[in-house]
Amino acid sequence: MDRSHYRFHSRWRLDAPPERVFAVLAEPGRYPEWWPQVRRIAALDERSGTAVFRSLLPYRLRVTLSQEVLDPAAGILRAGLAGDLEGWARWTVGPDPHGGTLARYDQEVRVHKQLMRLLAVPGRPLFLLNHALMMRGGRRGLVAHLAAGRDAV
Repeated sequence: MDRSHYRFHSRWRLDAPPERVFAVLAEPGRYPEWWPQVRRIAALDERSGTAVFRSLLPYRLRVTLSQEVLDPAAGILRAGLAGDLEGWARWTVGPDPHGGTLARYDQEVRVHKQLMRLLAVPGRPLFLLNHALMMRGGRRGLVAHLAAGRDAV
């Protein structure tokens, strides 16, 4: 088993229409406005950019994101990742059967950051917790962002 390989899955139930949630998620350059752990996003061109993430643990992850899929009709956003993490991340956004939106986040990556590779076995539970806290912060930030209407045009 490759200890530097991770698969993550999160589901966010949101009280907003799927089209509105998709529109917010489709603007990664604005994530730092509402997602505290997304520290910086800088566009390289219309389909790629660099990002810096930091959650609870005292390290930053630097990645280059490359848009692979942007399909509003299907509710799918997918980006390739390179740098400290290599792999992909995908949002799938659609109606929640209970009302509002269900946004599913899936990610599959290999870690290239040297510190994380060295601590792969003893640090894995902390890395998983760190990611869970990042996702919780993102959901809370998005809920507040949508409630405040900051995404309205």
